[in-house]
Amino acid sequence: MSSVGRQRWWALIALAVSSVAIGLDVTVLNLALPTLAVKLHASSGDLQWFVDAYTLVFAAVILPAGLAGDRYGRKRWLLGGLVLFGLASVFCAFSGSVAALIAARAALGLAAAVVTALSVSVLPVMFTQEERPTALAILFGSAMLAYPIGPLLGGWLLTNYWWGWVFLINVPIVLLALYAVGRFLPESRSEHRPRLDVPGVAISSVGLAALTYGVIEAGQHSWGYGRALVGMLGGVVVLLAFWAWERRLSARDGGEPLVDLTLFRSRGFSAGTALATLSTLVMFGLLYAMPQYFREIAGTTAMGAGARLLPTIGGLLVGLLVATALQRSPEHSNAKLAAGVGFVVMSAGVVIGTGTAVHSHEAFIAMWFAIVGFGLGFVLPTTMNAALGAISAERSGVGSALIMALRFVGATIGVAVLGTILNDGYRGRLEQAHLPAGAAHVARQGVVDGVALAEHLRSPALLDTVRSAFVHGLDLTLLACAGIGVAAILIAVVALPARAPGTATDIDANAGERATDRGSAHGIAV
Repeated sequence: MSSVGRQRWWALIALAVSSVAIGLDVTVLNLALPTLAVKLHASSGDLQWFVDAYTLVFAAVILPAGLAGDRYGRKRWLLGGLVLFGLASVFCAFSGSVAALIAARAALGLAAAVVTALSVSVLPVMFTQEERPTALAILFGSAMLAYPIGPLLGGWLLTNYWWGWVFLINVPIVLLALYAVGRFLPESRSEHRPRLDVPGVAISSVGLAALTYGVIEAGQHSWGYGRALVGMLGGVVVLLAFWAWERRLSARDGGEPLVDLTLFRSRGFSAGTALATLSTLVMFGLLYAMPQYFREIAGTTAMGAGARLLPTIGGLLVGLLVATALQRSPEHSNAKLAAGVGFVVMSAGVVIGTGTAVHSHEAFIAMWFAIVGFGLGFVLPTTMNAALGAISAERSGVGSALIMALRFVGATIGVAVLGTILNDGYRGRLEQAHLPAGAAHVARQGVVDGVALAEHLRSPALLDTVRSAFVHGLDLTLLACAGIGVAAILIAVVALPARAPGTATDIDANAGERATDRGSAHGIAV
């Protein structure tokens, strides 16, 4: 491999480091919330806004972030996003009030949107169709490592050091990513600088933020809750208006919409994005439910819960390796087959997981976790490669941001829906137990409150009831995940092309090296 070819892969490692920083921040925050409640005298509503400020800004900014990369330079904006992420992490650590931390979390959400959109956007520019599955495997594998590492590292820091260190751990990672991105990643942008679709940017940002807010409220309260309905319905209406505006702009002579709606005519883009979203939905549903099982049912610490996620990550990494090896072999490369097999394996894993009981052996849980991870490892690079293959290098920023926005909103909706299934199953089983009114009211708030009440009352019977009720809700959630997997299998078989296209610019086997060479040697657009 030439020095230019090696530089592309070093640039990818730099992007992977950036993904780890973002993943760590998300996982560590959830762990730190009880400590923040005490240190900053934060209410439960304040704690929710520590999370929501990040989420809503991320949803609102991700499409404009992709456009900015296409228009002004992807490397430039990626470096700016990393700098902001590092600075916002420092501000989080030294926040002395609730308002200051919410503002810093919003800045983190903005930075994360830029880094996420542009990390993916450079892949169609730097790598060919055959290389992209490997690049995607490295990027997503690195991001997934943050989920077990976050609780392990965060728990250790919270146990032994000042709480601000859970945010400051981002800084050395960001510094490493800044050096590597600056050193190895070539600059790239559209040769024809796209116009700034101001109405499209504004409407899409409002619509995505409103829909996300409504779904979050539905997950916290109920799907009939007033603010949830207003947010969701309002978001859908605004996004329909965005679609109508983009169609009108596309039909106008010289019109340059924010989103290229013709992408949705591509089976690779539409089916690939839908399948990547469904896999993300299942993955985040498990990451929502299973840590609660480990902590409240199995009685582990946060660090212990993180360690028990490792079999999923191990299975995912093995699946990524096998899937990418097949994708690189032309005679065995079949996206339809790979995605279908991946979802079959994933669905089988979650069905086996419905056998999880209050006192299940850790080896059993590790086994079905690894199976689910293996299936996801097959699905993620295959479906994302199919979607990215339909995007031109000219508009890879907005195209990649669109994929990530759809995945993000889909995952948010999925976690809310699966969380509702889990909680409704839990509460329904509690009602069948005919608990005393006072105990039932407290236990219905959630498994954490139920276990705490049982331990406070020193009631083994109540503790068994609460834990059994949660496991019942978990079984229903896993069955729902299996149903999602079956739907994904049908989509893969019917709609996903067997082969992903190169890109709309029809790059050849040396295009990635030429793009790197032009960008690094001359700093011009590619």
